[in-house]
Amino acid sequence: MTGRLRRTYRRLRLGTRLALGLGVLSLVVFAVVGTALTTYMRDYLEAQLGDQMKLVQVLQSKDAQVHGVVQRQPYYGWYTAVYDVSGDSAVLRRPADVPADTRALTALAETMAHSDTDLRRTVRIDGKGTYRLQACEVEPGVVLVSAAPMADVQATVRQLITVQVVAFVLALLALVVFGRAMLRRGLKPLSDMAHTAHGIASHNLTGSAARLPLRDDGRSGGPEVEELRTAFNTMLEHIDGSLAVRAEAEQRLRRFVADASHELRTPLMSVRGYADLFQYAAANAPGERDRHLARLRAEAARMGLLLDDLLLLARLDAAEVETPLRMEDADLVELVRQAADAFRAGHPDRPLTVTTGPDAVPLRLDPLRIRQVLDNLLTNAAVHTPAGTEVSVEVSVSSGTAWVGVADSGPGVPAADRERVFDRFYRVDKARSRDRGGSGLGLAVARSLVRAHGGTVALTGEPGATVFTLGIPLGRRD
Repeated sequence: MTGRLRRTYRRLRLGTRLALGLGVLSLVVFAVVGTALTTYMRDYLEAQLGDQMKLVQVLQSKDAQVHGVVQRQPYYGWYTAVYDVSGDSAVLRRPADVPADTRALTALAETMAHSDTDLRRTVRIDGKGTYRLQACEVEPGVVLVSAAPMADVQATVRQLITVQVVAFVLALLALVVFGRAMLRRGLKPLSDMAHTAHGIASHNLTGSAARLPLRDDGRSGGPEVEELRTAFNTMLEHIDGSLAVRAEAEQRLRRFVADASHELRTPLMSVRGYADLFQYAAANAPGERDRHLARLRAEAARMGLLLDDLLLLARLDAAEVETPLRMEDADLVELVRQAADAFRAGHPDRPLTVTTGPDAVPLRLDPLRIRQVLDNLLTNAAVHTPAGTEVSVEVSVSSGTAWVGVADSGPGVPAADRERVFDRFYRVDKARSRDRGGSGLGLAVARSLVRAHGGTVALTGEPGATVFTLGIPLGRRD
């Protein structure tokens, strides 16, 4: 039975359980308060009765001393008796107003004969009920015993208990009913959270249905519930953002794998084709065989460069403990001049202007990787512009950052493509051949390498002008 009640209690809603718990606690408080109040009232009434008995005994003692007997009955239902205790036993003097059962009065008188102080005792007299007895010595050998009924005191106490029980029961019912309503209202935000959690369980993390509204209309449940509501919404936003980032990463990974497969398929098909030529046309002329071998080596080298770039990007993305960067002190101006010399040698048809300050720009960086970034940016300007296009490189220092700007006066990059030029395998000109347009990894590698140095790279421009701006903090010390 106890286990069934416990299971039933656990199935109740939180508001009902709190209301019942509050009711039980209130019942205990009411019982303690009622018991204390009843005890105090009973003691107070008995003390009042005792004071009345003292007054009555003073008057009766004077009568007993003057007349030898008690002349009058003090109150209705009271009894008085005078005992001679000079002998071996107490002897009742006459006349006396005593009940039929005098054993309790006689016993108290005999006890008084051997005591020096007044005695009090509460006894039950047959046929009369509960009485309060009090004995005092009138004169040597004479004891006066008074008996006052306790019926009025007991009736008053019973009436007080009845009033308390009725009042406490009504108060308890009101407390449970109104307390449950108030608790339900106060716990409404928790119910909203539970509803929202069910929505999350059904994979609904977007929209207002997956957020708890912030209230200031007095029904928010208090500052604690409002803090919980805010924390709950913040948690949902973080989860939503994490899932969005994860979905975007998965989408980017799928696109990356598809693009990588597509990019590798072309050189692999070329290698297989030239291998077939050697198998089925082994008697080709030596000149033709040399051309086939040169083309085969070119495709293998292109595929190797593509795989090297993919491996570098993967290591940068994974933030490996052993970073692919080898940091050392180097002069950025000197690196720009070396990249410019290499660009002039490889692209003599494009005039290049280099602008640097009079001083060197020392930085803590990986010279080979920064040189790779500069080569990629310059090569990008050469690949995507017609012959004769002017290219310029400018080095400057401002706001604690070293800046390198690579600009060309070519056709520019459309505004719709500027946000994606740093994506892997992305080409502005979709019709451009891979031999001329590259693999689409140069700018992606450049951005990853610059970020690994703590810097930034951005594209700005308009038709007739394209500017790539590279920035590296001067205070970097890796």
